[in-house]
Amino acid sequence: MLRIKGGKVYDPVHGLDGVCRDVCVADGRIVEDVPGGRVIDATGMVVLPGGVDIHTHIAGAAINFAREMIPEDHRRAVALARTPARRAGIGGVAPSTFATGYMYASMGWTTIFEAAVPVLTAKHTHEELRDTPIVDKGCYLLIGNNEIVMDLLEAEDYERVRHVVAWLVWAAKAYGLKAVNPGGVAAWKWGQNVQGLFEPVPGYQRVTPARIITALAQIAEDLGLPHPLHLHCNQLGLPGNFATTLETMKLLEGRRAHLAHLQFHAYGGDDWSTFRSEAPRIAEYLNDHPNLTADAGAVLFGDTVTVTADGPWQYLLYQLTGHKWGNMDIENETGCGIVPYVYRERSLVNAVQWAVGLELLLLVQDPWRIFLTTDHPNGGAFWRYPEIIRLLMDADYRRERLKALPSKVLKRIVLPDIDREYTLSEIVVITSAGPARALGLSQKGHLGAGADADIVIYDEDPDPGRMFARPRYVIKAGEVVVEDGEIRKTVLGREFVVRPAYDEGIETFLRPLFEHYYTVSFANYPVELERIHSAEVRPCGAGPRS
Repeated sequence: MLRIKGGKVYDPVHGLDGVCRDVCVADGRIVEDVPGGRVIDATGMVVLPGGVDIHTHIAGAAINFAREMIPEDHRRAVALARTPARRAGIGGVAPSTFATGYMYASMGWTTIFEAAVPVLTAKHTHEELRDTPIVDKGCYLLIGNNEIVMDLLEAEDYERVRHVVAWLVWAAKAYGLKAVNPGGVAAWKWGQNVQGLFEPVPGYQRVTPARIITALAQIAEDLGLPHPLHLHCNQLGLPGNFATTLETMKLLEGRRAHLAHLQFHAYGGDDWSTFRSEAPRIAEYLNDHPNLTADAGAVLFGDTVTVTADGPWQYLLYQLTGHKWGNMDIENETGCGIVPYVYRERSLVNAVQWAVGLELLLLVQDPWRIFLTTDHPNGGAFWRYPEIIRLLMDADYRRERLKALPSKVLKRIVLPDIDREYTLSEIVVITSAGPARALGLSQKGHLGAGADADIVIYDEDPDPGRMFARPRYVIKAGEVVVEDGEIRKTVLGREFVVRPAYDEGIETFLRPLFEHYYTVSFANYPVELERIHSAEVRPCGAGPRS
């Protein structure tokens, strides 16, 4: 049992905005009161629910590929020495598995979601998630370029494709559906990309990116998945891509969807020389359409490594930069590209990208519908979130940072005209309560009775960047795991998966396809539930709508 006494509690779900009160914990949950146990005097401190990262890349084949491609990062990375409470690890822009868990927890984040997992490499992903300590976890299934799914869409067999998608979600032991450049990654297998939302994917007559997006968004709803379709739109990173993003959002009217790393999809201009922000138009549309949520995918200046299934974009980035480039083809399911990258403050394009991420976070009026991410590690490493929090909460600091940008950039962004400063409660929404709600995790993101006892306590500090970088205490499932910024105890955390309903007979359809097209046998393809450490199967909704 534990009592956190006298802290200023910020819990937007329950309307608590810096209210001094006790928070009590028993058996890993928040409770109304406890008769005894340890007492933490939180006088002069702020008490928040643990952070929830809705979109990060921390486990599996892709991030391992990235780790292998940047051995030079180890020279500048923080090394975590072994202690009685933790194993050794290495930080940097793509931390090792152990270090990932320790570094998230040391910052106050207690739940994270790996954003891109094909079934073929899902066993590897789950093994690494098991090796990522302290935090609770989940993952999204890459499905937007699955050739079995696209073949069924070509045949307009929507009933069967729904059963196949549900079977694949359970086979991967995933939590939701993820589509990356729908149709484009499949086209990349032939050295091509899709050019518009309504043009057929190469090799198909009727399958277009638009058809893939609307079908998967509808399937996510019909299956009652707790999180809607998690969508990486087409034309990532390109000048003028805001038009494709707006078209995509219009396609989704009437359906829920989550738009991933929106910053990378909010650019104007006709080419790199005219590159500019179109964040206001994207934010305006999002403000008017409550069926949509998004995460920012904000950019921070400095070294990183880019990791995405969007193979055609990664090849273009390699051509633009001349940096190292790696590419993987994952059979009939997806692909992957890796390019190390440096965001430079004096680069016109990079400076606009830095501004666009902040603009979206500041222009989307409802903090419950846009969440703090860097699309780790693509826009910057997750452990730099406190830098973004300071930029959001301190307009004067933002103005100082703007002075360092090239003067011609200021005519292409709107950030200098934005005076909004986030409150601490709004920061709690975009880092914890909002993503928890978007994920359908009712026990996360708040401090009400019955919630998971994932709590972070900071010394109150006028510099929010400094405050969020070093919690005084982090409590995970009722255990004090971080004290004075140091790991004191390691717990393993849970994995969230879903089991949507499907016709068991779908395996009769799938088995011969596997024998014909795949390099693995059908029997060895699904991830066994026993392989998932502390799996929690979350409920799906009522099923197909009439």
